Amino acid sequence: MTKISFRDFGMIAGICLMLSLSPLPSLAQNKNIIVDETLAASSDMFKVKIGSSKWGGIMRFKFGDYAVVDSKRGWKVTNSKTNFINTKSEKNAESKFYFVLTDQSNDSAFVNAMNNVEMQQFKQNGWLTYFDIDVDYSETVMRHNFFTSLITTASNKEDTWVLLLDQTYGSGVEYEFEGLLQNDDQRISFIIASSNKYGNDERDFPALGFEFYEKGLALCAVQYYGGGALGLNKNIIWLKSDLDARMKLILAAAMTSLMQYKFPG
Repeated sequence: MTKISFRDFGMIAGICLMLSLSPLPSLAQNKNIIVDETLAASSDMFKVKIGSSKWGGIMRFKFGDYAVVDSKRGWKVTNSKTNFINTKSEKNAESKFYFVLTDQSNDSAFVNAMNNVEMQQFKQNGWLTYFDIDVDYSETVMRHNFFTSLITTASNKEDTWVLLLDQTYGSGVEYEFEGLLQNDDQRISFIIASSNKYGNDERDFPALGFEFYEKGLALCAVQYYGGGALGLNKNIIWLKSDLDARMKLILAAAMTSLMQYKFPG
């Protein structure tokens, strides 16, 4: 049996303490989106329950005191065209949805949302001569998403908030993103959030979401995808605790509309 001296024991204990205190990445870290430290320390964090949608409606999101109690989804309208040899295609799609979100104070938010998508793709079909493998290659040259939501509340129907997400990406264009939530008096921006913010989430598909800021102060965040194979079941909301009830409801409605926007189908 190997004997360990008091000196060796002290060195081992010191190393263990250093490892426990050092910010080394681990499998347990960074599974959720990384949110602002001040927001994390001063917010309520809610796991989102997602109930099946009723016929013709959106998903029944529920978190904390907030729940979708009524909804309607419009038909998706799509127009597309291709060139003669089917190597280039253009597609335009428009979809709409409406929902009512309630809180515990019996106030309600009414949300009318619309998403417009414009996409250009390059396609190539052929054969690899040596292996006789059919090749079906598709490349998104440009995709432009323009998503808007109009938000009002029962407590003040004259005050309309507008949520705007404007995003362009593809192999043939420069990446652009703009996210805004505003009314006549306030302007709140939101940015893309990720679990791989510092590059230490080694998963192929990190957690994704959005984080809202007003004048540099983080107000809330939403995780719409938890990363990995089961990421769609890991929606999370962070909502600053000291906001007034109506502002919380507006932010909750904005984040709910983004979750539905990102929900597949």
